[in-house]
Amino acid sequence: MTATLPNARPARGARPGLHLLGGPGIDVARAERAVADLLTALGQDPSSDHLADTPRRVAASYAELLSAPAFTPTTFPNDEGYDELVLVRDIPFHSLCEHHLLPFAGVAHVGYLPGDRILGLSKLARVVELFAHRLQVQERLTKQVADWLQDHLTPKGVGVVLEAEHLCMSHRGVRAVGARTVTSALHGTLREDPRSRQELFALTGAST
Repeated sequence: MTATLPNARPARGARPGLHLLGGPGIDVARAERAVADLLTALGQDPSSDHLADTPRRVAASYAELLSAPAFTPTTFPNDEGYDELVLVRDIPFHSLCEHHLLPFAGVAHVGYLPGDRILGLSKLARVVELFAHRLQVQERLTKQVADWLQDHLTPKGVGVVLEAEHLCMSHRGVRAVGARTVTSALHGTLREDPRSRQELFALTGAST
């Protein structure tokens, strides 16, 4: 279920047709007021020349970061009976850590072993985008992408590997700049058959 942004002023450079993923929607005006209050609490003056438009910009940025374009999953009959791995590597993605509201970004490797139907290749990236535009943790995001493909495509196997750098880890706390977190979620043959599993991880460059 999707809902359009209520009373939102489009952000400069934002893509058209953004939709929210469930929930009551984003109250941009209220978000603007909250950002102004936050600036004040941090000892800043939101009415200054430099910060006067910051609440609007921040609210619009979060509205965009937490919204994903709606899409229709296009599938085609697997008439040729293709039964080898289909893998799209290095799909760029970004999301927001739900613990600190700081970005994490990286690449997703998404693969599946086709059953009766195959999915348009661009839709693998769309599925990643669908779930990345939420407040997230990487582990959940990985599983949601894999579960969606399993539920909507009914393939013989699904494999999803995400690699990302988290600003909440590299820019604060331990400040481990450059550290990358790798997560995976597997279904079907890609989970149960060691050879298929090894092929997936070898092609993605991730270690087993």
